[in-house]
Amino acid sequence: MTVGRITPQIIRFAIPLILGNFFQLTYNAADSIIVGRFVGTNALAAVGAAGPIMNIVIFMIVGICLGMSVLMSEFYGAGDYPKLKREISTSFISGGIFTLTIIILGILLSRPILLLMNTPAEIIDDATHYLQIIIFGLIFTFTYNIYASALRSMGNSKTPLYFLITSSILNVIMDLIFVVIFKMGVIGAAVATVIAEAISAFLCIFYVWIRIPILKFKRSEFVFDRSLLRSTVNYSSVAAMQQICLYVGKLLIQGAVNPLGVHSIAAFNAVNRIDDFVLAPEQSIANSSTTFLAINRGAGKTERMRKGFISSFKIELTYSIVLMLGIFFGSYWLTYLFVGNEGENVIVSGVSYLKTMAFFYFLPAITNVLQGFFRGIGKLRVTLNSTFFQIAARVIAAYFLAPRFGLSGIAFACLVGWIVMLGYEIPVFMKHWKKR
Repeated sequence: MTVGRITPQIIRFAIPLILGNFFQLTYNAADSIIVGRFVGTNALAAVGAAGPIMNIVIFMIVGICLGMSVLMSEFYGAGDYPKLKREISTSFISGGIFTLTIIILGILLSRPILLLMNTPAEIIDDATHYLQIIIFGLIFTFTYNIYASALRSMGNSKTPLYFLITSSILNVIMDLIFVVIFKMGVIGAAVATVIAEAISAFLCIFYVWIRIPILKFKRSEFVFDRSLLRSTVNYSSVAAMQQICLYVGKLLIQGAVNPLGVHSIAAFNAVNRIDDFVLAPEQSIANSSTTFLAINRGAGKTERMRKGFISSFKIELTYSIVLMLGIFFGSYWLTYLFVGNEGENVIVSGVSYLKTMAFFYFLPAITNVLQGFFRGIGKLRVTLNSTFFQIAARVIAAYFLAPRFGLSGIAFACLVGWIVMLGYEIPVFMKHWKKR
Protein backbone atom coordinates (compact mmCIF):
# COMPACT_ATOMS: atom_id res chain seq x y z
CA MET A 1 0.00 0.00 0.00
CA THR A 2 2.99 2.34 0.09
CA VAL A 3 3.56 2.26 -3.70
CA GLY A 4 1.43 2.10 -6.86
CA ARG A 5 -1.97 3.46 -7.91
CA ILE A 6 -4.02 4.43 -4.89
CA THR A 7 -7.70 4.12 -5.88
CA PRO A 8 -7.45 0.52 -7.19
CA GLN A 9 -5.57 -0.47 -4.00
CA ILE A 10 -8.25 0.98 -1.74
CA ILE A 11 -11.02 -0.67 -3.79
CA ARG A 12 -9.24 -4.05 -3.82
CA PHE A 13 -8.74 -3.88 -0.06
CA ALA A 14 -12.29 -2.62 0.58
CA ILE A 15 -14.14 -5.25 -1.47
CA PRO A 16 -13.22 -8.19 0.82
CA LEU A 17 -14.11 -6.00 3.82
CA ILE A 18 -17.48 -5.18 2.28
CA LEU A 19 -18.19 -8.82 1.47
CA GLY A 20 -16.95 -9.79 4.93
CA ASN A 21 -19.35 -7.35 6.56
CA PHE A 22 -22.20 -8.68 4.44
CA PHE A 23 -21.50 -12.22 5.52
CA GLN A 24 -21.00 -11.11 9.13
CA LEU A 25 -24.42 -9.49 9.02
CA THR A 26 -25.98 -12.65 7.64
CA TYR A 27 -25.49 -14.24 11.08
CA ASN A 28 -28.20 -12.12 12.67
CA ALA A 29 -30.11 -11.43 9.45
CA ALA A 30 -30.45 -15.16 8.86
CA ASP A 31 -31.78 -15.51 12.41
CA SER A 32 -34.32 -12.74 11.78
CA ILE A 33 -35.47 -13.97 8.38
CA ILE A 34 -35.79 -17.64 9.32
CA VAL A 35 -37.31 -16.99 12.74
CA GLY A 36 -39.70 -14.37 11.31
CA ARG A 37 -40.95 -16.58 8.50
CA PHE A 38 -41.03 -19.97 10.27
CA VAL A 39 -41.76 -19.14 13.93
CA GLY A 40 -43.77 -15.90 13.88
CA THR A 41 -43.93 -12.19 14.58
CA ASN A 42 -43.36 -12.58 18.34
CA ALA A 43 -40.17 -14.55 17.74
CA LEU A 44 -38.96 -11.94 15.24
CA ALA A 45 -39.71 -9.22 17.79
CA ALA A 46 -37.77 -11.17 20.47
CA VAL A 47 -34.68 -11.31 18.24
CA GLY A 48 -35.17 -7.61 17.48
CA ALA A 49 -35.47 -6.66 21.17
CA ALA A 50 -32.24 -8.56 21.96
CA GLY A 51 -30.45 -7.05 18.95
CA PRO A 52 -29.33 -3.70 20.41
CA ILE A 53 -27.83 -5.31 23.54
CA MET A 54 -26.19 -8.02 21.46
CA ASN A 55 -24.71 -5.38 19.15
CA ILE A 56 -23.31 -3.40 22.07
CA VAL A 57 -21.24 -6.31 23.36
CA ILE A 58 -20.26 -7.64 19.92
CA PHE A 59 -19.21 -4.30 18.47
CA MET A 60 -17.46 -3.30 21.67
CA ILE A 61 -15.17 -6.27 21.01
CA VAL A 62 -14.95 -5.35 17.32
CA GLY A 63 -14.01 -1.81 18.39
CA ILE A 64 -11.25 -3.11 20.66
CA CYS A 65 -9.79 -5.09 17.77
CA LEU A 66 -10.15 -2.10 15.42
CA GLY A 67 -8.17 0.09 17.82
CA MET A 68 -5.48 -2.55 18.08
CA SER A 69 -5.30 -2.87 14.30
CA VAL A 70 -4.35 0.81 13.90
CA LEU A 71 -1.19 0.18 15.94
CA MET A 72 -0.53 -3.08 14.10
CA SER A 73 -0.77 -1.32 10.72
CA GLU A 74 1.59 1.43 11.84
CA PHE A 75 4.24 -1.07 13.09
CA TYR A 76 3.87 -3.13 9.92
CA GLY A 77 4.22 -0.04 7.71
CA ALA A 78 7.39 0.93 9.62
CA GLY A 79 8.82 -2.59 9.15
CA ASP A 80 9.11 -3.15 12.93
CA TYR A 81 8.05 -6.82 12.98
CA PRO A 82 9.26 -7.71 16.52
CA LYS A 83 7.17 -4.84 17.88
CA LEU A 84 4.24 -5.97 15.74
CA LYS A 85 4.39 -9.44 17.29
CA ARG A 86 4.57 -8.01 20.81
CA GLU A 87 1.57 -5.82 20.04
CA ILE A 88 -0.46 -8.79 18.79
CA SER A 89 0.35 -10.98 21.82
CA THR A 90 -0.34 -8.13 24.26
CA SER A 91 -3.64 -7.41 22.50
CA PHE A 92 -4.64 -11.07 22.60
CA ILE A 93 -3.99 -11.44 26.33
CA SER A 94 -5.56 -8.17 27.48
CA GLY A 95 -8.51 -8.45 25.07
CA GLY A 96 -9.15 -12.07 26.06
CA ILE A 97 -9.38 -11.22 29.75
CA PHE A 98 -11.74 -8.35 28.99
CA THR A 99 -13.95 -10.57 26.80
CA LEU A 100 -14.32 -13.22 29.51
CA THR A 101 -15.39 -10.51 31.97
CA ILE A 102 -18.02 -9.23 29.53
CA ILE A 103 -19.36 -12.78 29.02
CA ILE A 104 -19.94 -13.30 32.74
CA LEU A 105 -21.57 -9.91 33.27
CA GLY A 106 -23.63 -10.16 30.08
CA ILE A 107 -25.17 -13.52 30.95
CA LEU A 108 -26.10 -12.32 34.45
CA LEU A 109 -27.57 -8.99 33.37
CA SER A 110 -29.39 -9.94 30.15
CA ARG A 111 -32.90 -10.15 31.59
CA PRO A 112 -32.68 -7.06 33.85
CA ILE A 113 -31.52 -4.93 30.91
CA LEU A 114 -34.33 -6.21 28.68
CA LEU A 115 -36.83 -5.36 31.42
CA LEU A 116 -35.40 -1.83 31.67
CA MET A 117 -35.99 -1.48 27.92
CA ASN A 118 -39.74 -2.06 28.38
CA THR A 119 -39.57 -5.31 26.44
CA PRO A 120 -43.13 -6.73 26.14
CA ALA A 121 -43.91 -9.61 28.51
CA GLU A 122 -44.88 -11.98 25.68
CA ILE A 123 -41.34 -11.93 24.20
CA ILE A 124 -39.12 -11.39 27.27
CA ASP A 125 -38.25 -15.08 27.81
CA ASP A 126 -37.28 -15.74 24.20
CA ALA A 127 -35.28 -12.51 24.02
CA THR A 128 -33.38 -13.41 27.22
CA HIS A 129 -32.48 -16.93 26.11
CA TYR A 130 -31.37 -15.72 22.66
CA LEU A 131 -29.19 -12.99 24.14
CA GLN A 132 -27.50 -15.19 26.76
CA ILE A 133 -26.48 -17.80 24.20
CA ILE A 134 -25.08 -15.15 21.84
CA ILE A 135 -23.07 -13.57 24.68
CA PHE A 136 -21.65 -16.98 25.61
CA GLY A 137 -20.15 -17.16 22.11
CA LEU A 138 -18.30 -13.84 22.40
CA ILE A 139 -15.01 -15.64 23.03
CA PHE A 140 -15.17 -16.91 19.43
CA THR A 141 -16.13 -13.44 18.19
CA PHE A 142 -13.03 -11.97 19.83
CA THR A 143 -10.71 -14.72 18.59
CA TYR A 144 -11.84 -14.30 14.99
CA ASN A 145 -11.64 -10.50 15.08
CA ILE A 146 -8.17 -10.29 16.65
CA TYR A 147 -6.71 -12.67 14.05
CA ALA A 148 -8.62 -10.95 11.23
CA SER A 149 -7.35 -7.54 12.44
CA ALA A 150 -3.76 -8.80 12.43
CA LEU A 151 -4.11 -10.11 8.88
CA ARG A 152 -5.78 -6.91 7.63
CA SER A 153 -3.12 -4.74 9.25
CA MET A 154 -0.66 -6.48 6.91
CA GLY A 155 -2.86 -5.73 3.87
CA ASN A 156 -4.52 -9.18 3.75
CA SER A 157 -8.27 -8.63 3.77
CA LYS A 158 -9.14 -11.68 1.64
CA THR A 159 -8.30 -14.58 3.95
CA PRO A 160 -10.63 -13.54 6.83
CA LEU A 161 -13.37 -13.18 4.20
CA TYR A 162 -13.01 -16.79 3.00
CA PHE A 163 -13.45 -18.11 6.53
CA LEU A 164 -16.38 -15.81 7.17
CA ILE A 165 -18.14 -16.98 3.99
CA THR A 166 -17.73 -20.59 5.04
CA SER A 167 -19.10 -20.05 8.53
CA SER A 168 -21.95 -17.83 7.28
CA ILE A 169 -23.16 -20.53 4.90
CA LEU A 170 -22.96 -23.07 7.71
CA ASN A 171 -24.94 -20.71 9.96
CA VAL A 172 -27.82 -20.53 7.47
CA ILE A 173 -27.83 -24.31 7.10
CA MET A 174 -27.82 -24.83 10.88
CA ASP A 175 -30.53 -22.19 11.30
CA LEU A 176 -32.75 -24.17 8.97
CA ILE A 177 -31.96 -27.43 10.78
CA PHE A 178 -32.43 -26.13 14.35
CA VAL A 179 -35.35 -23.75 13.72
CA VAL A 180 -37.32 -25.34 10.87
CA ILE A 181 -36.65 -29.06 11.34
CA PHE A 182 -35.98 -29.39 15.10
CA LYS A 183 -38.46 -26.58 16.02
CA MET A 184 -36.04 -25.03 18.55
CA GLY A 185 -37.27 -21.47 17.90
CA VAL A 186 -35.04 -18.53 18.82
CA ILE A 187 -32.79 -20.77 20.93
CA GLY A 188 -31.95 -22.82 17.85
CA ALA A 189 -31.09 -19.64 15.91
CA ALA A 190 -28.72 -18.50 18.69
CA VAL A 191 -26.99 -21.90 18.93
CA ALA A 192 -26.47 -21.94 15.16
CA THR A 193 -24.86 -18.49 15.31
CA VAL A 194 -22.41 -19.44 18.07
CA ILE A 195 -21.34 -22.65 16.33
CA ALA A 196 -20.73 -20.74 13.08
CA GLU A 197 -18.64 -18.10 14.89
CA ALA A 198 -16.56 -20.82 16.53
CA ILE A 199 -15.83 -22.35 13.12
CA SER A 200 -14.60 -19.02 11.69
CA ALA A 201 -12.35 -18.49 14.74
CA PHE A 202 -10.73 -21.93 14.49
CA LEU A 203 -10.22 -21.58 10.74
CA CYS A 204 -8.34 -18.30 11.33
CA ILE A 205 -6.12 -19.87 13.98
CA PHE A 206 -5.31 -22.86 11.77
CA TYR A 207 -4.51 -20.72 8.72
CA VAL A 208 -2.20 -18.36 10.61
CA TRP A 209 -0.36 -21.26 12.24
CA ILE A 210 0.25 -22.96 8.89
CA ARG A 211 0.70 -20.10 6.40
CA ILE A 212 1.78 -16.83 8.12
CA PRO A 213 5.24 -17.18 9.73
CA ILE A 214 5.27 -13.61 11.02
CA LEU A 215 2.12 -14.32 13.06
CA LYS A 216 3.24 -17.74 14.25
CA PHE A 217 4.34 -17.32 17.85
CA LYS A 218 6.85 -19.36 19.76
CA ARG A 219 6.03 -19.80 23.41
CA SER A 220 8.74 -17.28 24.39
CA GLU A 221 7.29 -14.70 21.97
CA PHE A 222 3.79 -14.79 23.42
CA VAL A 223 4.41 -12.04 25.95
CA PHE A 224 2.53 -9.31 27.79
CA ASP A 225 4.41 -6.09 26.97
CA ARG A 226 3.56 -3.49 29.61
CA SER A 227 5.22 -0.73 27.58
CA LEU A 228 2.79 -1.38 24.71
CA LEU A 229 -0.24 -1.94 26.93
CA ARG A 230 -0.80 1.77 27.54
CA SER A 231 -0.94 2.60 23.84
CA THR A 232 -3.04 -0.48 23.14
CA VAL A 233 -5.55 0.38 25.87
CA ASN A 234 -5.66 4.00 24.72
CA TYR A 235 -6.46 3.11 21.11
CA SER A 236 -8.71 0.17 21.91
CA SER A 237 -10.67 1.82 24.71
CA VAL A 238 -11.49 4.84 22.56
CA ALA A 239 -12.53 2.62 19.61
CA ALA A 240 -14.55 0.40 21.95
CA MET A 241 -16.19 3.40 23.64
CA GLN A 242 -17.17 4.67 20.22
CA GLN A 243 -18.87 1.38 19.42
CA ILE A 244 -20.50 1.26 22.86
CA CYS A 245 -21.72 4.83 22.43
CA LEU A 246 -23.21 3.99 19.03
CA TYR A 247 -25.01 0.85 20.15
CA VAL A 248 -26.11 2.18 23.54
CA GLY A 249 -27.79 4.86 21.47
CA LYS A 250 -29.47 2.18 19.38
CA LEU A 251 -30.52 0.44 22.58
CA LEU A 252 -32.13 3.66 23.82
CA ILE A 253 -33.82 4.14 20.45
CA GLN A 254 -35.17 0.60 20.77
CA GLY A 255 -36.71 1.83 24.02
CA ALA A 256 -38.50 4.54 22.01
CA VAL A 257 -39.77 1.93 19.53
CA ASN A 258 -40.96 -0.68 22.06
CA PRO A 259 -44.01 1.33 23.28
CA LEU A 260 -45.25 1.43 19.66
CA GLY A 261 -46.14 -2.30 19.92
CA VAL A 262 -45.01 -5.70 18.69
CA HIS A 263 -45.65 -4.93 15.00
CA SER A 264 -43.45 -1.82 15.17
CA ILE A 265 -40.73 -3.76 17.03
CA ALA A 266 -40.80 -6.45 14.32
CA ALA A 267 -40.69 -3.82 11.55
CA PHE A 268 -37.84 -1.95 13.24
CA ASN A 269 -35.92 -5.22 13.57
CA ALA A 270 -36.34 -5.83 9.84
CA VAL A 271 -35.32 -2.33 8.71
CA ASN A 272 -32.43 -2.30 11.19
CA ARG A 273 -31.03 -5.37 9.44
CA ILE A 274 -31.46 -3.61 6.10
CA ASP A 275 -29.76 -0.49 7.49
CA ASP A 276 -26.84 -2.63 8.60
CA PHE A 277 -26.41 -4.12 5.14
CA VAL A 278 -26.73 -0.68 3.54
CA LEU A 279 -24.20 1.06 5.79
CA ALA A 280 -21.67 -1.81 5.95
CA PRO A 281 -19.97 -0.91 2.63
CA GLU A 282 -19.62 2.72 3.74
CA GLN A 283 -17.95 1.53 6.96
CA SER A 284 -15.75 -0.92 5.03
CA ILE A 285 -14.52 1.79 2.66
CA ALA A 286 -13.71 3.94 5.70
CA ASN A 287 -11.87 1.03 7.37
CA SER A 288 -9.82 0.39 4.24
CA SER A 289 -8.96 4.11 4.25
CA THR A 290 -7.88 3.79 7.90
CA THR A 291 -5.52 0.92 7.10
CA PHE A 292 -4.14 2.73 4.03
CA LEU A 293 -3.50 5.91 5.99
CA ALA A 294 -1.99 4.10 9.01
CA ILE A 295 0.43 2.03 6.91
CA ASN A 296 1.58 5.10 4.96
CA ARG A 297 1.80 7.07 8.18
CA GLY A 298 4.17 4.42 9.53
CA ALA A 299 6.16 4.67 6.27
CA GLY A 300 6.25 8.50 6.52
CA LYS A 301 4.42 9.09 3.20
CA THR A 302 2.23 12.12 3.95
CA GLU A 303 1.40 13.07 0.36
CA ARG A 304 0.22 9.53 -0.34
CA MET A 305 -2.03 9.76 2.74
CA ARG A 306 -3.64 12.92 1.33
CA LYS A 307 -4.33 11.32 -2.05
CA GLY A 308 -5.68 8.19 -0.35
CA PHE A 309 -8.23 10.19 1.62
CA ILE A 310 -9.47 12.00 -1.50
CA SER A 311 -9.87 8.68 -3.34
CA SER A 312 -11.83 7.20 -0.41
CA PHE A 313 -14.12 10.23 -0.34
CA LYS A 314 -14.98 9.85 -4.05
CA ILE A 315 -15.67 6.13 -3.62
CA GLU A 316 -17.99 6.77 -0.64
CA LEU A 317 -20.08 9.37 -2.47
CA THR A 318 -20.43 7.23 -5.60
CA TYR A 319 -21.65 4.28 -3.54
CA SER A 320 -24.15 6.40 -1.57
CA ILE A 321 -25.84 7.70 -4.75
CA VAL A 322 -26.34 4.19 -6.12
CA LEU A 323 -27.56 3.10 -2.70
CA MET A 324 -30.22 5.81 -2.39
CA LEU A 325 -31.89 4.71 -5.64
CA GLY A 326 -31.82 1.00 -4.79
CA ILE A 327 -33.32 1.40 -1.32
CA PHE A 328 -36.07 3.80 -2.40
CA PHE A 329 -37.36 1.61 -5.22
CA GLY A 330 -36.72 -1.72 -3.48
CA SER A 331 -38.08 -0.87 -0.02
CA TYR A 332 -41.18 -3.11 -0.27
CA TRP A 333 -39.35 -6.24 -1.34
CA LEU A 334 -36.55 -5.72 1.17
CA THR A 335 -39.05 -5.53 4.02
CA TYR A 336 -41.08 -8.44 2.61
CA LEU A 337 -37.94 -10.61 2.74
CA PHE A 338 -38.09 -10.55 6.53
CA VAL A 339 -41.82 -10.94 7.21
CA GLY A 340 -43.42 -12.70 4.24
CA ASN A 341 -47.17 -12.58 3.59
CA GLU A 342 -48.37 -12.53 7.19
CA GLY A 343 -47.05 -9.14 8.25
CA GLU A 344 -48.78 -6.46 6.18
CA ASN A 345 -48.73 -3.94 9.05
CA VAL A 346 -45.05 -4.64 9.54
CA ILE A 347 -44.36 -4.15 5.82
CA VAL A 348 -46.19 -0.80 5.71
CA SER A 349 -44.16 0.54 8.64
CA GLY A 350 -40.91 -0.78 7.22
CA VAL A 351 -41.48 0.70 3.76
CA SER A 352 -42.30 4.10 5.24
CA TYR A 353 -39.03 4.07 7.20
CA LEU A 354 -36.85 2.94 4.28
CA LYS A 355 -38.28 5.42 1.76
CA THR A 356 -37.54 8.22 4.20
CA MET A 357 -34.03 6.96 5.01
CA ALA A 358 -33.11 6.54 1.34
CA PHE A 359 -32.65 10.31 1.02
CA PHE A 360 -30.31 10.48 4.03
CA TYR A 361 -27.75 7.74 3.33
CA PHE A 362 -25.23 10.12 1.73
CA LEU A 363 -24.66 11.76 5.13
CA PRO A 364 -23.17 8.67 6.87
CA ALA A 365 -21.00 8.20 3.75
CA ILE A 366 -19.37 11.54 4.55
CA THR A 367 -19.14 10.91 8.30
CA ASN A 368 -17.61 7.46 7.75
CA VAL A 369 -14.82 8.66 5.48
CA LEU A 370 -14.01 11.46 7.94
CA GLN A 371 -13.86 8.92 10.76
CA GLY A 372 -11.56 6.74 8.64
CA PHE A 373 -9.25 9.74 8.28
CA PHE A 374 -9.17 10.45 12.02
CA ARG A 375 -8.46 6.80 12.88
CA GLY A 376 -5.73 6.61 10.25
CA ILE A 377 -3.83 9.56 11.74
CA GLY A 378 -4.29 8.23 15.28
CA LYS A 379 -6.94 10.76 16.42
CA LEU A 380 -9.45 8.23 17.72
CA ARG A 381 -10.68 10.63 20.40
CA VAL A 382 -12.28 12.76 17.67
CA THR A 383 -14.23 9.76 16.37
CA LEU A 384 -15.50 9.05 19.89
CA ASN A 385 -16.62 12.63 20.46
CA SER A 386 -18.39 12.88 17.12
CA THR A 387 -20.19 9.57 17.65
CA PHE A 388 -21.33 10.70 21.11
CA PHE A 389 -22.77 13.95 19.74
CA GLN A 390 -24.49 12.11 16.91
CA ILE A 391 -26.07 9.50 19.16
CA ALA A 392 -27.15 12.00 21.82
CA ALA A 393 -28.94 14.10 19.20
CA ARG A 394 -30.50 11.04 17.58
CA VAL A 395 -31.84 9.61 20.85
CA ILE A 396 -33.37 12.90 21.97
CA ALA A 397 -34.99 13.36 18.55
CA ALA A 398 -36.25 9.73 18.53
CA TYR A 399 -38.15 10.09 21.81
CA PHE A 400 -39.68 13.31 20.54
CA LEU A 401 -40.56 12.15 16.99
CA ALA A 402 -41.43 8.43 17.35
CA PRO A 403 -44.73 8.94 19.28
CA ARG A 404 -45.85 11.40 16.58
CA PHE A 405 -44.59 9.82 13.34
CA GLY A 406 -43.91 6.15 14.19
CA LEU A 407 -40.89 4.59 12.47
CA SER A 408 -40.60 7.52 10.07
CA GLY A 409 -39.84 9.61 13.15
CA ILE A 410 -36.90 7.30 13.88
CA ALA A 411 -35.58 7.97 10.35
CA PHE A 412 -35.79 11.74 10.86
CA ALA A 413 -33.99 11.30 14.20
CA CYS A 414 -31.11 9.71 12.26
CA LEU A 415 -31.01 12.79 10.03
CA VAL A 416 -30.73 15.05 13.07
CA GLY A 417 -27.87 12.95 14.49
CA TRP A 418 -25.83 12.93 11.27
CA ILE A 419 -26.18 16.70 10.84
CA VAL A 420 -24.93 17.28 14.39
CA MET A 421 -22.04 14.85 13.78
CA LEU A 422 -20.91 16.68 10.65
CA GLY A 423 -21.21 19.99 12.45
CA TYR A 424 -18.53 18.76 14.86
CA GLU A 425 -16.34 16.75 12.46
CA ILE A 426 -15.89 19.17 9.56
CA PRO A 427 -14.16 22.01 11.50
CA VAL A 428 -11.87 19.51 13.26
CA PHE A 429 -11.07 17.84 9.95
CA MET A 430 -10.18 21.16 8.30
CA LYS A 431 -7.79 21.95 11.16
CA HIS A 432 -5.92 18.62 10.80
CA TRP A 433 -6.04 18.73 6.98
CA LYS A 434 -4.25 22.09 6.90
CA LYS A 435 -1.55 20.78 9.25
CA ARG A 436 -0.83 17.93 6.82
